[in-house]
Amino acid sequence: MLPGRSDLAGHEVTNQPVVRGDADLWAGDPALRDAAAAQGADTGHLATHGRDLGAAEMRALGREAMRVAPDLRLFDAGGRRLDEVVFHPAYHRLMAAGIGAGYAALPWEGVPGGITGGGAGGRHATHAALVYLHSQVEPGTCCPMTMTYAAVPALRADPALAADWGPKLASRSYDPSIAPLAQKRGATLGMAMTEKQGGSDVRVNATRAEPDPAGGTNAYRLTGHKWFCSAPMSDGFLTLAQAPGGLTCFLVPRWLDGERNAIRLMRLKDKLGNRANASAEIEYAGALAFRLGDEGAGVRTIIEMVHHTRLDTAVAPAGLMRAALAEAHHWVAHRTAFQRRLVDQPLMRAVLADLVLDWEGATALGLRVAAAFDDPAPEARAFARLAVACAKFLSNKLCPLVTVEAIEVMGGMGYVEDTAMPWLYREAPLNGIWEGSGNVICLDILRTLAREPAAAEAVAAELLSATGADRGYDAALKAHADRWPGLPEEAEARWFAESLASLLTAATLIRHAPAAVADGYCATRLGAPRGRLAGTAPGLDTAALIARLGDPA
Repeated sequence: MLPGRSDLAGHEVTNQPVVRGDADLWAGDPALRDAAAAQGADTGHLATHGRDLGAAEMRALGREAMRVAPDLRLFDAGGRRLDEVVFHPAYHRLMAAGIGAGYAALPWEGVPGGITGGGAGGRHATHAALVYLHSQVEPGTCCPMTMTYAAVPALRADPALAADWGPKLASRSYDPSIAPLAQKRGATLGMAMTEKQGGSDVRVNATRAEPDPAGGTNAYRLTGHKWFCSAPMSDGFLTLAQAPGGLTCFLVPRWLDGERNAIRLMRLKDKLGNRANASAEIEYAGALAFRLGDEGAGVRTIIEMVHHTRLDTAVAPAGLMRAALAEAHHWVAHRTAFQRRLVDQPLMRAVLADLVLDWEGATALGLRVAAAFDDPAPEARAFARLAVACAKFLSNKLCPLVTVEAIEVMGGMGYVEDTAMPWLYREAPLNGIWEGSGNVICLDILRTLAREPAAAEAVAAELLSATGADRGYDAALKAHADRWPGLPEEAEARWFAESLASLLTAATLIRHAPAAVADGYCATRLGAPRGRLAGTAPGLDTAALIARLGDPA
């Protein structure tokens, strides 16, 4: 590609960074490489996909998918209901790339017993790294792929449904055709739980489920509304409705043999970000559905899907932070002010080094938690249940702060749509809201500690295993235990969750990150005096930390 002309009629373009071309998202990211290798991910596969995904063409597709919003098509020319969403071709290209790379399928391939088994070694860690990579290019397509990945373990509640749907969900073929499941090479699955009156309190859901003997012993008809249904062109949805026996989980197919299921798209949400992904308000108008699990066990059944989506919402903000810092680093490495490159100026270096620690910590903890999903040992499963909530809470609270600071690094250019920064800013809050916002997650952490002693023991063992290497860490761990010898009061849940998540992050960095990263994190994130803002952490090895951002060329 030829560069643009710099010798314009009225002036010459100078002191503007060159446009970023191809960017190898794997080779240029030592934090990802270190974390993925430490947690047993498939580094060869990630190297290939990170190189391909970072190409300028792929990043341009991401921008195009965000620019052209999904189009709701309710009726055909004759007034017959379609209830379809039409996407830009760039969206489909990105979906095909992610599905083809195994984003949704990889953790469930080659597992003994098919999808009824657990994870295989390194596969969830590899999946998490794919989430991290795709979040840097176009996060809207991550939503349907994440939900497809997360739905697979929930299907274990019904072997017959698992046999029908599992192979199509665990396929590497992206098939957006409007056709019943049996006619498709691959399928995607979404989720529709939230209702107007309840929000996170799904037990007050009002959607009704009536048994339909004509459809089989497991068939029902659903009537009601869902306030948020992400990815409404999915081939099916896991949803909650009130059956005669109580709140129950159902699988609702989108397309039936010879007809469209009675799922009415009411409108698409006009969202702050995540623009390429369609989120809809829907109504079930007697839609055919199949019970998944027992009547009255809806929350217990769908929680498997929620648990796995939580992993992705814990990892995605690390990818967004990485993308924002990569843009900022490129800018300061090619921009001068006051006769010096911005990247060489002490105050700028202090800010960047400080931000690097938040990104490094989120990346390391996210991949560590993903590795626990791979481990079949009971203590690893217990650790994953608690640690994934901690990772989600802390990383999503940091993501908007890091993104805003990265925008400020770029000044006015960071505020215009010519750069990636505005869409990163709009995306930054999403994962902290998806499947449970901050307060919900903190309360869930307290409930897990109260109800599952094994989870508390597993996290305690993880924290203790890192002692002896850093005096600041050891002191912070003792202070945490002294402050909360038992569970905190509910009003202190956020303080407790932040402290616990920060300690888990530090423990992971101590074991697997370079000394400059681990030492810097422990010295500045675990109670040492410092200001509240980025760039106020004293004594950091700025050269070593900024080097972790890779080559900005």
